[in-house]
Amino acid sequence: MITIRNLEPGDWPAVREIYEQGIATGDATLETSAPEWPVWDQSHVAQHRFVALSESGEIAGWAALTPVSGRCVYAGVAEVSVYVGSRFRGQKIGDTLLKHLILESEKGAYWTLQAGIFAENVPSIKLHEKNGFRLIGYRENIGKMKGIWQSVNLLERRSKVTGID
Repeated sequence: MITIRNLEPGDWPAVREIYEQGIATGDATLETSAPEWPVWDQSHVAQHRFVALSESGEIAGWAALTPVSGRCVYAGVAEVSVYVGSRFRGQKIGDTLLKHLILESEKGAYWTLQAGIFAENVPSIKLHEKNGFRLIGYRENIGKMKGIWQSVNLLERRSKVTGID
C-alpha cells in the first residue's frame, strides 16, 4: 500500500534522485540537472508538495505545485510536477500522487492546474487525462534540450469545486 505524506526537507536527497532519474529519460523536463534544495524549496508551494512512500517506507515518487505567476489574479493557478522513481513506475504511484495533489490543491483554493508535457511522454499525458486534464494547446519551441528546440503539450484541469463562484 502506498502512503502519501507532506514532503519534508530531509526527503530532498531521495526527491532529487527521482527528479534526476526523470531528467535522464529525456522526456520529462527541459532541465538538465536538479537544483539545490534552497532553490527547489523556494520555487514550489510549501503546502502542496508530497511524497509517496512504498510499503517498505522508501520514497517512490513526489508531486508538487509551482505558481505560474506572481500576479494576484493568478493566485489559484499552478503548474503540476509528478515524478516517480524508475523502480516504481507502472505501479499507479503517479496516479495516487496526482489524485492527492488535485484534492489538496482544491482545498488550498487552486482552481486551475497546468502541466507541460512532451508529446513523446505518452504515459504522463494519459495519467493527466485520466485525472481530468485536457489538451488546450502546445508551446512551440519553448526551450532547447541538447541544442535542439523542443515543444511541449499544454494540459489543463479546471476545478469543479474551487473558483466556481
